[in-house]
Amino acid sequence: MIVKKSPAEIEKMAAAGAIHARTMKLVAGKIREGVTTADLDQAVEKYIRSQGAVPSFKGYRGFTGSICASPNAMVVHGIPGPYRLGRGDIISIDIGVTYDGWVADGAVTFPVGPVTPVAEKLLEVTRRSLFDAVEQCRPGNRLGDVSHAVQATVEGEGLSVVRSLVGHGIGRDMHEEPQIPNYGDAGKGPLLEPGMVLAVEPMTTAGRHMVRMGDDGWSIYAQDGSLAAHFEFTIAVTADGPRILTPWHEGEGAL
Repeated sequence: MIVKKSPAEIEKMAAAGAIHARTMKLVAGKIREGVTTADLDQAVEKYIRSQGAVPSFKGYRGFTGSICASPNAMVVHGIPGPYRLGRGDIISIDIGVTYDGWVADGAVTFPVGPVTPVAEKLLEVTRRSLFDAVEQCRPGNRLGDVSHAVQATVEGEGLSVVRSLVGHGIGRDMHEEPQIPNYGDAGKGPLLEPGMVLAVEPMTTAGRHMVRMGDDGWSIYAQDGSLAAHFEFTIAVTADGPRILTPWHEGEGAL
């Protein structure tokens, strides 16, 4: 069952999302050669708690970090630790914020200094696919329109969408219905209605779409070792159109 939120509840999610956006901008200022993913994790947890919120991922099903930090060929769910960012890396940072009982979720993949043309293209196209998907989060559209928008943008540029991982509904729980694949047929799936809140998250690779699980039981890699990217917004479907609740792309210091 897809749980729709009232306008007042969406405002509460937006408050969590505002903390999330500020946190992501904090991370952006710390991405540089020599920083460890544990350093980023500690800074994020300290900031989120300073805002009266809690990091949603910490302790979730035993996960030990406040962020997921996934470099290079790792798609998602990287456990923060001793990995030290190197020049030319790309690093996906996924953050969840719970504030007043409501969750906001979002991700950005950052370059660490100058990166290869392949990496530049992967980041640009994956980010663009997310904004294309946002445009489809309107009442009267179907969930398949959102999924198809990601797929059309990514595959149209010769890249791949990961098919075994999905976005999700979100609210009081981090993962709610519906599941949101990054591929599919336009005009298919549940009807989008005001009050639905969706965590849309294109996950892509520069190679093929298959993935494998890492030895730690969390991290997921591109099976062929190609570079991977991940961008995500929490989006409310409203009568006035899509509303991005985790606006890391807006304002001073926009990413």
